[in-house]
Amino acid sequence: MPPKRASSSKRKASDSEDEATDTTKKAKPTKKAKVAEERINTQPTNKVLPVNIVFPERIPGTLRLATWNVCGLAASQKKGFKYYVEAEDPDILVLTETKVNNEPVDLALKARYPYWYWSISDKKTYSGTAILSKHKPLSVTTTLPGHPDPTYVKGRIITLEFENSYVVGTYTVNAGTNLKTLDEKKEWNKHFETYIRDLDKTKPVIWTGDLNVAPTEIDLANAKSNWNKTPGYTEAETTSFKNILDPPESYTYFSYRFNCREKGIGWRLDMFVLSERIADRVKMCEIRSEIYGASDHCPLVMEIDGAL
Repeated sequence: MPPKRASSSKRKASDSEDEATDTTKKAKPTKKAKVAEERINTQPTNKVLPVNIVFPERIPGTLRLATWNVCGLAASQKKGFKYYVEAEDPDILVLTETKVNNEPVDLALKARYPYWYWSISDKKTYSGTAILSKHKPLSVTTTLPGHPDPTYVKGRIITLEFENSYVVGTYTVNAGTNLKTLDEKKEWNKHFETYIRDLDKTKPVIWTGDLNVAPTEIDLANAKSNWNKTPGYTEAETTSFKNILDPPESYTYFSYRFNCREKGIGWRLDMFVLSERIADRVKMCEIRSEIYGASDHCPLVMEIDGAL
């Protein structure tokens, strides 16, 4: 590309005791600890979304794209999913980990997004990716060329082609507990690196979703203790991401375990990655930290100038 990460920037943080250590409990906290404590205390910890959500109006002339790992669409809908969508009203909404077994029947959502596309896993209530759009794409694909197991890819990728760009949504393979599926992740990464670069040769790319990698130590809490031990933060995964990005603190994921939200122990794994030649069109990119309760992830939103 080289593409550029637009997020100020999921996958699950480690469930180790070390991860959950409350570093703010010190007799004489340092200035850094005080700042961390202030940030922790301002994180909302509600279990469902409020009915009334208000965001700033979009920048004139921009398109708004949002991505959200909903950690099960059916569960998220019971916790206020629609209130976020109504308030954000993005032109394109990328959903990951939908866990749906069939295309949902949601007339209100369909009316808002006449063009919607679902990639559904053969495995019941597992993975799942969707892109909902107000704009009609030129083409839609749900495959990863070259990957030897098409069934493994199902539920993990959707590509929309527009006149001026590609929008790629992924729920990227997780390396698994004790890194048991790291080899499968490496296989995915090998083919995805080739795929996204081939797309970029034709048109600029906007890649988003749950990328299941914390590229640098600033993208997760307790980086040192998680290095090469926890899915999403291994040398193989971060190197692969750097192969897509030429070397380029807020978090988008907080484990439900160990009160990680309250302690500010999170990971920044949901992102926007853009071809470098369109990165300057980005006018805003923010983590919606206040949208917590309908999922263990927060949505990420970006506004980009001009047509897709």
